Amino acid sequence: MEIHQLEYLLAVAEARSFSQAALNVRVAQPSLSQQIKKLEAEVGQPLFDRLSRGVVLTEAGRLLTARARKVLSELSDAKREVSDA
Repeated sequence: MEIHQLEYLLAVAEARSFSQAALNVRVAQPSLSQQIKKLEAEVGQPLFDRLSRGVVLTEAGRLLTARARKVLSELSDAKREVSDA
């Protein structure tokens, strides 16, 4: 599991769209999709239900996004503390 994968997960969850999330994080949509697929393979569960008009989180996706928010917040806090030291 990589930090950028967690960032992409949150971007897709918030945008409810792979294409909009890719624009928001300034990465090509195929690359973002590939990273989400890798993350899904690693956790062994689909994180999104892909619908004709966007995506919605699965239960596994909801659990992982909650953890991802905490992890990314902790990383941000750590960077800030080290920078302020």
